[in-house]
Amino acid sequence: MPNLFSADYSGAPFQFFGILHLIPLGILALIYGLLYRQRNRLRSNRVFDLQGRTILAALLILQELSLNIWRLVNHTWTPATSLPLHLCGVSVILSAIMLLNRNYLLFEINYFWGLGGAIQALLTPDIGIYGFPHFRYFQFFVSHGLIILAVLYMTFVHGYRPQLKSVWKVFGITNVYLIFIAGFNWLVGGNYLFICYKPVNGSIIDFLGPWPWYVLSLEGVGLISFLIYYLPWLIRDKLFSPEVSDVEEERVKIS
Repeated sequence: MPNLFSADYSGAPFQFFGILHLIPLGILALIYGLLYRQRNRLRSNRVFDLQGRTILAALLILQELSLNIWRLVNHTWTPATSLPLHLCGVSVILSAIMLLNRNYLLFEINYFWGLGGAIQALLTPDIGIYGFPHFRYFQFFVSHGLIILAVLYMTFVHGYRPQLKSVWKVFGITNVYLIFIAGFNWLVGGNYLFICYKPVNGSIIDFLGPWPWYVLSLEGVGLISFLIYYLPWLIRDKLFSPEVSDVEEERVKIS
């Protein structure tokens, strides 16, 4: 039997959209549906709400700690690759804080960084050889599933939603963060956000031109992605009265 916690895994590799890819996606979809069904109960009971947010925040932090412990035990931890500085990694930390303090700015960031990034990651997992039942298989789906759950929790239970100005706000924050990461990459020899060179495995970046021009192309892709993530709310506002979104925005401000 292969070592389920070893970095040198000899079990069956992960297969895209195989049964062991579809099962966790189905389980996560059921969890999100259950959250939606229980939204009114959580909203009306402050104790349940606080417990729910605290448990989700704790799970986010614990799974991140478990990943770093696994890397340390297997002697693969390095500041150049192991810090939670990619957008999904940052979203893990920010999601935990958001759940505890209900900060709207953190919701905006997590909506565009976390929700969008986690959905893409779940559809195209980058876990290499670590298929079921390796530790990394479970940690990957738990991590990205929790990021989405945190955003949906604040949306379903607390009525949070992005505004059009959120797109530009988070886009600006992203560019400031990009500058910080560029300096950090230079210090540690890292490639966080893939701005120093393209990922070893194939990705959409392969179609965006050579370095450094693909970084500019990523800016355009990122902005288009943000607008796409906002599109459901734009359609909703057009279908329903404008007062609906105004009420929701005011609710966000007082949360």
